[in-house]
Amino acid sequence: MSNVTVEATNMLPILKKKLAFLSGGKDRRSGLILTIPLSSDQTSMEELSATLDYLLSIPSQKCKARGFTVIVDGRKSQWNIVKTVVLMLQNVIPAEVSLVCVVKPDEFWDKKVTHFCFWKEKDRLGFEVILVSANKLTRYIEPCQLTDDFGGSLDYDHNDWLNKRLVFEKFTRESTSLLDELSIINDADKCSAESKEKSADCALLPSFDPETVLQTGHELLSELQQRRFNDSEGGGGQGGPAWCPMEEELLAQPQVMKLLDSLREQYTRYQELCRQRNKRTQLDEIHAKVMQVVTWLQGPGSELLKTQKTIGDSMRAAQALQQKHEEIESQHSEWFAVYVELNQQISALLSGGEEEEVVELKALQQQLSEACYQQAAQLEGRQNVLQSAQGFHSTTQELSQQLDGLLGMLCADVAPADGASIQQNLKLLEEKLQTVEAGLASLRQKGALLMEQMCTQPSWPLDEAEESPAGEQQDGSQQVHTVMEEMQLRKQRCEDMVDVRRLKMLQMVQLFKCEEDALQAVEWLGELLDALLKTHVRLGDDSQETKTMSDKHRKFVDVAQSTYDYGRQLLQATVVLCQSLRCTTRSSGDTLPRLNRVWKQFSVSSEERQQRLELALSFHTAAERVRKRERERRCRSSTCTATEGVVFNAFQVLQQECVDPDSLDEVDSCGKTLLDRLTLPVVFPDGTEQFFGSPSDTAAAAEGVRERLLLVEERRLQLQEVELHNDGEEEEEEEMLNGQEARLDVIGEELSEKEKQDEEEGQQNEDLKRATQDC
Repeated sequence: MSNVTVEATNMLPILKKKLAFLSGGKDRRSGLILTIPLSSDQTSMEELSATLDYLLSIPSQKCKARGFTVIVDGRKSQWNIVKTVVLMLQNVIPAEVSLVCVVKPDEFWDKKVTHFCFWKEKDRLGFEVILVSANKLTRYIEPCQLTDDFGGSLDYDHNDWLNKRLVFEKFTRESTSLLDELSIINDADKCSAESKEKSADCALLPSFDPETVLQTGHELLSELQQRRFNDSEGGGGQGGPAWCPMEEELLAQPQVMKLLDSLREQYTRYQELCRQRNKRTQLDEIHAKVMQVVTWLQGPGSELLKTQKTIGDSMRAAQALQQKHEEIESQHSEWFAVYVELNQQISALLSGGEEEEVVELKALQQQLSEACYQQAAQLEGRQNVLQSAQGFHSTTQELSQQLDGLLGMLCADVAPADGASIQQNLKLLEEKLQTVEAGLASLRQKGALLMEQMCTQPSWPLDEAEESPAGEQQDGSQQVHTVMEEMQLRKQRCEDMVDVRRLKMLQMVQLFKCEEDALQAVEWLGELLDALLKTHVRLGDDSQETKTMSDKHRKFVDVAQSTYDYGRQLLQATVVLCQSLRCTTRSSGDTLPRLNRVWKQFSVSSEERQQRLELALSFHTAAERVRKRERERRCRSSTCTATEGVVFNAFQVLQQECVDPDSLDEVDSCGKTLLDRLTLPVVFPDGTEQFFGSPSDTAAAAEGVRERLLLVEERRLQLQEVELHNDGEEEEEEEMLNGQEARLDVIGEELSEKEKQDEEEGQQNEDLKRATQDC
C-alpha cells in the first residue's frame, strides 16, 4: 500500500462533505469505482482535488494498475461544473482513470454538449468519457457494484467509512510510534553497565499504552474481518464476484495484522525486560527493608505498647485509649504492610532465584516473620482488652441512657393524642423495660469477658514493669463490679415506677375512650344535621300527612337531643378524668365547642323545619276547609236544582255563607307565606347560610302549594262572577228594600217610644220599692 501523506483527521471537514468517495464497487475490469456526486451548490475545486488526492492515496499500486472508473453524477449540477471536474481528472489522475461516466439529468444540456464532446478529446484527456443516464449506467457497471443512488444494491455508508478510516489511521500512527519506542527500549537492554541501566530505566515508559493500542488494533481487525465475511456472503448471493467494500485495498487488513504481530512481539520483549530489571532491583532493596522493619518493631514499636496498660474508667477514656491504640496500630500497620510486601517479594524470588540468594532470603524471611508475629501478638492482646473495655463502657453508657430515658418517661406527664397512643406508650414502656433488662444482662456478660481478657493479656517477661499486673487486674475487676451493682440498683427503682405508670395509663385509656365516643356523638349529630338539611324537604300533600311528618320530625329531634346529651355527659366524664390525671385534653377546647356549634345549627334547622311544617299544616287545613265547604255546596246544589225561584234565591244566600272570601284569603296568605319561607335559607348562629335540600327538591315541594293556590284563585274568580251576576238583581230589590226600610223605621220609632215608657215605669217602680224599704 502506498504511504498516505495526509491523514483524514487533518481534512475531516472536507471529507465529511462527501465530495467524492470510493464505495468499494468495481467495474468489469475489477477496477475501483470512484464516485463524484456533484450537488446544486457551488463545488470547491480545491476541496474536491484534495479529496481525490486523499482517496487515490489509499489503494495499493496493484489496485491502481487496474484503473479507475469514475462516475461523475451531474444530475443536480450545471454543465460547466461537470466539464471542469472532468478536465480536473486529467491533471489529478490521468494515468489511473480508464473510464469516466458522466450521469446526465433527464433534461440534458443538449445545446451545450455540441460545443464540447469528450469523445473527441479522448487522446488529449487520456481516458474515455461517456454521457449516460442513471438508468443506463448498468450497461457499463454491474448493478451489484452500484450504490442505491444509481439503482444498484451496493450498501455504502460514508460516515461509517470515515469513522473506520480515522480509527485505522490513528492505530497506524500510534502503533508505528510505539514500535519504534519499544525497539529502542529493548535494544538498550543489551548494555550491562550500571549507568546505562539506570539511563535505560528512564525510557521504560512508552508514549502510548501498549495494551490500549493492541486492544484498538484487535477491535479494528475484528470489525474488518466480520464485515468482509458478511459482504462476501452478500456478493456471492447476487451472482457477482465475492467482493467486499472493506477489503485490503481500502482498509489495509494485512497491514493491521502485520502491525499487531510486530507490536505483540516487541511488547512481549518489553514485558520480559521489565520483569528482569524488577527482579534485579528487588534483590538489593529487600535486605535493607527487612532490617529497617525488624529494627523498628523491636525498638520504638515495643516501647509504644509497653506504655499502654489501663482500660479507662468511662466510655470517653476507653475511646481515648482505643484511639491511641489505633494510632499505634496505624504505625505498626505501615510496617506490617511492608512486611507483607517483603514476604511476597521474597517468596517470588525464592521460586526462581539462585542457590546463594535463596539461603540469604530464607534467613531474612525467618527473622522478619519472628519479629512481626511477636509484635502482632502483643497488638492483638492489647486490642482484645481495649475492645472488651470499650464494649463494656459502651454497654454501660447505653444502659445508663436507657435508664435515664425510662426514668424521664416515667417522670414526665404523658399526654397522648388518643387511645391508640396510650397503648403505644404502654407497649413502648414495656419495650424500654425489656431493653433495660437485656442491657443489664449484656453488661454482665461483657464485664465477665473484660475480666477474662485482662487475665489472659500477654506480658513482657524480659522487662520489669513499674506496677504489678495482678494489682492492675484487681483494680479493673473492682471497677467492673461497682458499675454492674450501680446499674442493678437503678433498674430496680425504675421497675417500681413502671408499676405506678401502668395504673395511670389505664385511666387514660378510659379518658380517651370517652373522648372518642364524644367525637362520635359529634359526628352522629353532624350526620343528623346533614340528613335534616338534605332529605327533610317535603311538606306533605295534605294535613294528615303533614301531621305525620311533624310527629316524625319531633322524634327525629328527640334522637338528636339524646345524642347531644350523650356527648355532653361524655365530655363531662373527660373533664373529671382530666382533673384526676392532672392533664388537659382537646375535648375542653375543641370537641365541646364543636358539639355546641353543631347542636345550635341543628336546633336552628329543626326549628325552621318545624315552623315550615306548622305553616304547611295551616295551609292544608285552610285549603281542606275550603274544599269541604265546596263539597257541601255542591251537595246542596244538587238537591235544589228542581225548586222554584225562591229556593234558588235561598241557595245563593247559602252559597255565600259556604264559601267565605276570608277563607280564600287565609289560604292564599298561608300559601304565599309558605312559598316565601321555602325560598329562604337557614341562617346559622355563625352567620353562614344553607338551604334545605337541592333546588329541585325545593321546587317539587313548592309545586304542590302553587297548585292549591291556583285552585283557590279559580274559586275566587268564580265568586267574583257570581257577585257580578247578583248585582243586577240587587238593584231591583233595592227599591222594595227601601220601602221596607221606611216601614221598619216607623215600626222602630214606635218600638223606641214603647221602650222609653217601659223604662220610665221601671224606674218609678224601682224608686217606690226603695222608698218602701227605707220605711
